[in-house]
Amino acid sequence: MPTNFTVVRVKDSAGKATEGNDEDVDENNVLKEEEEDATGDGVPKENSPFINNTDNDKANSYDGTNMALFEEEMDSNPMVSSLLNKLANYTNLTQGAQEHEECRMVPQMGTFMGVYLPCLQNILGVILFLRLTWIVGTAGILESLAIVGLCCSCTMLTAISMSAIATNGVVPAGGSYYMISRSLGPEFGGAVGLCFYLGTTFAGSMYILGTIEILLTYIVPKAAIFVAERKEDEVDALLNNMRVYGTCCLALMAIVVFVGVKYVNKLALVFLACVILSILAIYAGVIKTIFEPPDFPVCMLGNRTLQNHNFDKCLKTEIKDNITVTTQLWNLFCEGPELNATCNEYFDNNNVTEVQGIPGLTSGVISENMWPEYGPLGMLVENKKLASVPGGDPKQDIYMPYVVNDITTFFTLLVGIYFPSVTGIMAGSNRSGDLRDAQKSIPIGTILAIATTSFIYISCVVLFGACIEGVLLRDKFGDSVKGNLVIGTLSWPSPWVIVIGSFFSCCGAGLQSLTGAPRLLQAIARDGIVPFLQVFGHGKANGEPTWALLLTAGICEIGILIASLDAVAPILSMFFLMCYLFVNLACAVQTLLRTPNWRPRFKYYHWALSFLGMSLCLALMFISSWYYAIVAMAIAGCIYKYIEYRGAEKEWGDGIRGLSLNAARYALIRLEDAPPHTKNWRPQLLVLLNLDSDQGVKHPRLLSFTTQLKAGKGLTIVGNVLEGTYLTKDTESKKAEQNIKACMSAERTKGFCHVVVSSNLRDGVSHLIQSAGLGGMKHNTVLMAWPGTWKQSNDPQSWKSFIETVRETTSAHQALLVAKNVDSFPTNQDRLGEGTIDVWWVVHDGGMLMLLPFLLRQHKVWRKCKMRIFTVAQMDDNSIQMKKDLQMFLYHLRLDAEVEVVEMHDNDISAFTYEKTLVMEQRSQMLKQMQLSRTEREREAQLIHDRNTASHTTINDKADAGPERVHMTWTKDKLFTERRNRECNANVAVRDLFNMKPNQSNVRRMHTAVKLNEVVVNKSQGAHLVLLNMPGPPKNRGGDENYMEFLEVLLEGLNRVLLVRGGGREVITIYS
Repeated sequence: MPTNFTVVRVKDSAGKATEGNDEDVDENNVLKEEEEDATGDGVPKENSPFINNTDNDKANSYDGTNMALFEEEMDSNPMVSSLLNKLANYTNLTQGAQEHEECRMVPQMGTFMGVYLPCLQNILGVILFLRLTWIVGTAGILESLAIVGLCCSCTMLTAISMSAIATNGVVPAGGSYYMISRSLGPEFGGAVGLCFYLGTTFAGSMYILGTIEILLTYIVPKAAIFVAERKEDEVDALLNNMRVYGTCCLALMAIVVFVGVKYVNKLALVFLACVILSILAIYAGVIKTIFEPPDFPVCMLGNRTLQNHNFDKCLKTEIKDNITVTTQLWNLFCEGPELNATCNEYFDNNNVTEVQGIPGLTSGVISENMWPEYGPLGMLVENKKLASVPGGDPKQDIYMPYVVNDITTFFTLLVGIYFPSVTGIMAGSNRSGDLRDAQKSIPIGTILAIATTSFIYISCVVLFGACIEGVLLRDKFGDSVKGNLVIGTLSWPSPWVIVIGSFFSCCGAGLQSLTGAPRLLQAIARDGIVPFLQVFGHGKANGEPTWALLLTAGICEIGILIASLDAVAPILSMFFLMCYLFVNLACAVQTLLRTPNWRPRFKYYHWALSFLGMSLCLALMFISSWYYAIVAMAIAGCIYKYIEYRGAEKEWGDGIRGLSLNAARYALIRLEDAPPHTKNWRPQLLVLLNLDSDQGVKHPRLLSFTTQLKAGKGLTIVGNVLEGTYLTKDTESKKAEQNIKACMSAERTKGFCHVVVSSNLRDGVSHLIQSAGLGGMKHNTVLMAWPGTWKQSNDPQSWKSFIETVRETTSAHQALLVAKNVDSFPTNQDRLGEGTIDVWWVVHDGGMLMLLPFLLRQHKVWRKCKMRIFTVAQMDDNSIQMKKDLQMFLYHLRLDAEVEVVEMHDNDISAFTYEKTLVMEQRSQMLKQMQLSRTEREREAQLIHDRNTASHTTINDKADAGPERVHMTWTKDKLFTERRNRECNANVAVRDLFNMKPNQSNVRRMHTAVKLNEVVVNKSQGAHLVLLNMPGPPKNRGGDENYMEFLEVLLEGLNRVLLVRGGGREVITIYS
């Protein structure tokens, strides 16, 4: 829907701003500097003219008083006039493209020169000139059309998807890699970018091999270094020549690229002209065959095609001076030139005939070339219409001058060999930084280029099948026409037009590959997503990628050492197909997710077309070569996992992230439908961390223990509470979050960090317990460290907060794990030797005590530890039967553990227990007295403060309109009265303190703690870890401090202890 803008000019009634506003300007600058320093989340800001732009000239946009109402927002929100002015120069460049973009001239290239012609040059190439005739002859016209149709459909669908991506916003220099990485994220972007790089590099190998094949086979065959003395050695000799000359050609091209890329770019039009002239010569030759077919006879022996290198006449004998003499052909099949010499049996039984290699467009040969002629390696190229008398030993045929298949042929092989001839559709998008209007030029130019080349390929398939004899089509190297290029025999005015044109075309394409591939690698390296590639981001002073060029040449040499064009073509087909697959995937994902930023100007796309293109690419990969497809996918998968595990974190607003969000939302909604079944229950941890004054983590071993317990499974939320208000503690909270995340990364704890700022510690912890998590992904277990310094602390809030946390987890039906001496717990690098994890099962807690050791032993730190379970038998219990029952219970739980029943008899309460309880209660009473004295001193200080402030006037208070004061209800008289009462009761309180008797309930609790501690220390003092039921806090809050004493006595003398309190549900089951 079009949007109309009306620009209204507002007069400044006050004229220009006066010069007396220097103070205000300075204040604004100070504020501006502060906001620039506070970068927030540490993520570099996007270069955007819209908001949060801190350009130095921004203040000038707000001169005058018309917009004074908005001056408070001047540092974040620009005026519309400023916005529109900056939009004209807006660029949002990738890291790595910045340097190139800064030194680049103003883009002036249009659709024709910038996209259409480069795509034509890259698509039309070596396969058209060297292999298309052979593919038509081998596969037949119908299957050749199927091959061309499949491959061209694949590239057309990919071009449609690419056009949608390219028109969805500004496309900086970087082309296809930029589009894929920014649409699918750094992991997919890096994997596909490297696959695209490998494809382009192997394409360079293919073009160089094509250049050398044309040179040695059709231009100067005598330049071959390795010459086969026997016919069966010809293939090996050709491959060795390709390796030697190919390596020399690669070195020469690499030097040309290193010396100056500008010369390569200037020669691009020359190479393109060679391609176009060659294609025009083919069409001219086809038209000429209607009136005057060229004379290229093919010599046939019976129905077999002969190599026409070593004889001039297609005759067995000829008459010279009325004398019958043998010909050069006779000498190839017979043991001597004599007429009575012993000859090959097949040669004796069959006649020699000549057939026209190019019968012409009106000859009707098209009907014979409709069907395929696949065959194994060494199969003879035969014309089934001609008569043939079998004879001779077929094993000797390989030594005879017949034209044979040099490789085993089948449909899927030809698909892999042909597909590189339709690659090159990214040439336009790779030049996106040089285009005047990339969003308009890329779709039009690319689609027109594909349509043009598809027409050329389809017409060539039909015309080759209609003009050329089948045996000549299947003659890959033109051996039957004296080593001429087969497609050259059809061209007009001379075969040399095609030979020279294809030679320069392959040279140019090879140079373009060696130019483009290093730049692609440099862009990937500068993005920083693959750490070990960063060295390839550097180059010469002018930005040329020297190191990337060396690596490209090295990989290209691998392809040249393979030496066979037919073997290299399927390799680069895999990498290009994978690249096209992910382009289609990117478009389909963005469309299906309806991403808000997905608004491409190119409207002729649909997710179904992208999905069809993606499926077609995947099918073509496995059709071409299933093992190459698996290798290519494995390479991409390894790169993906490497970037995910070690690579730099990037946030590019990619579609995969949107897909993850959608999947997470769907999963969360499903999870909230019902609580997890007991079989699926696992501890989802909320880890409560303590930080020091510098916001550093106090107990990093707590995170180590979390990692060992979770092993990356389930949910982990690491929480912390800062006291204060969020407005004043904003910077500290972000610093704390960064420190926690760094510690989590160091301890390999996979999870989320949640820092809460609250007015007091107690409320903050309560908020975390209540609200951490989302939907069904909420924690069910709280892990915290034991407050080891609670006795030494002057502030009782430390242990009171701990006890309140215990109460709240119980109220929320969440399990609680408390680690004592957590700093002595093993790190992730430790490997505990032979030892035990001892479980003291005093009361049933839903099975947490059984489950936790099992989970710990899954980690390599605790793997060698054995599990022992102790349970306590009372006076009336049958300890023998208890042990049997417990062993049976563990058997059904599928847990391996030693079982021991410890008997605790009802002994008399010892004097030690009685005395310890008395000391505990006296200490508690003394602390209460000290607390009351402290409260009294605070009230007296408040009274003095109120008396001093009462003498001040209230004028300023009214002007400030601040919050109302809180008036104390204490007066001087009340204070003195309260003090006299305290003094009167002081002596009485002290006498009561020393005459008090311990509470019998506390005595019994202390007795249990002392006796149980004795038993645990006796049995488990040498254990690597002791798990123990955690008693609940008293319902009466007055006994909170006594509760801490009980726990302290219970844990005394033990090193590593994990107190466990169940969440009120069964977490382990005997059922499958």
